[in-house]
Amino acid sequence: MAGQQPLEEPEQPDEHHHRDLSGGGFRAAVFGLSDGLVTNVSLILGVAGAHPGGPFVRLAGVAGLVAGAFSMSAGEFVSVRAQSELMMRELEVERSALRRWPKDERNELLAIYERRGIDRAVAEEMVDEVMSDPELALQTHAREELGFDPDATGSPVQASISSFFSIAMGAVLPLIPWLVGSGTAATIGSVVIGLVTAAAVGWLLGHMTGRSRWRTALRQVVVAAVAAGVTYGIGRAVGLGTGT
Repeated sequence: MAGQQPLEEPEQPDEHHHRDLSGGGFRAAVFGLSDGLVTNVSLILGVAGAHPGGPFVRLAGVAGLVAGAFSMSAGEFVSVRAQSELMMRELEVERSALRRWPKDERNELLAIYERRGIDRAVAEEMVDEVMSDPELALQTHAREELGFDPDATGSPVQASISSFFSIAMGAVLPLIPWLVGSGTAATIGSVVIGLVTAAAVGWLLGHMTGRSRWRTALRQVVVAAVAAGVTYGIGRAVGLGTGT
């Protein structure tokens, strides 16, 4: 009809996305960056506090970068691989149980659903549908009984590579002032870079976790500042105590 306002389109809900964290790469990357930064800025400032000279501080920083990146990368590979192998072992145990004692496994799944408040008749219908497909039964028992997704056991290679590069990136940042200078100016440069990067990591963590970005950034800054301050004070005390 003339003059009639057109019907408004109903608002579409925002797209609902989840980040894929199952492979361990995100966790290794973010925490690797934080670990590399805090560890190496503390090491650099601890050595710088003893006033040994620029070359020694650079050597310590490079050694910390290389050792930290390789050791943490290897540790991440071993831990994720061990976790994945443990999950696979438990999955094989569950596969064997489903094959040998299907009735018992059916009753276990039925009990789980009933404890969650699902009506028994509905739960029985669900369980019978699940148990009719061996692979679906295995995946469902893994999630409901063992507590993990068999399709998301983590990639040790992905976690190791992410850990290596993120730790190296975090560790190299406070070293930059010592690659182009030395003394007080380089020390101040490491402090500034360390605090700014710590704040950026905290901001990123706050954004990704949905928590307060300012509070998370402040927390990261405080952690980095305390670690660097303590090691700088120890280095200065030891350096003065030995007359160097």
